[in-house]
Amino acid sequence: MEETKTAAELEVALRNAGLRITEQRKALLEVLAEADDHPDANELHRRAHQINSSVSLATVYRTLTTLEEQGVVDRHAFEGKPARFETNDKPHHDHLIDIDSGEVIEFQSEKIEALQAQIAEELGYDIAHHRLEIYGKKRK
Repeated sequence: MEETKTAAELEVALRNAGLRITEQRKALLEVLAEADDHPDANELHRRAHQINSSVSLATVYRTLTTLEEQGVVDRHAFEGKPARFETNDKPHHDHLIDIDSGEVIEFQSEKIEALQAQIAEELGYDIAHHRLEIYGKKRK
């Protein structure tokens, strides 16, 4: 997988949306840029709060919403759990969610991509976008 967006690149998206870059937002952007585990808003808040104790949960939610609107962050709602977030600068990938631990594993499969394209073709469609989520339990 490629390197994720830097905090500075995320700052640009906030500036483009007309938001001020506060110290609280800088802490959140640093955490988000370094995250590789699809954290939810509460976890992002906890991590950012360790950097800057004045970061509020409201700031986390407002900032995430703006980053999503700016097209630099993806929100995932895995099977009724709280929304989880990742920067969307990685190549296309799918997710395997461990239903016991909640761990999210990213993977790429040329076989799956080819099969999806074949199915769309057979049904007379061009794929505009897709998202694959597989839920499973780790074998003992």
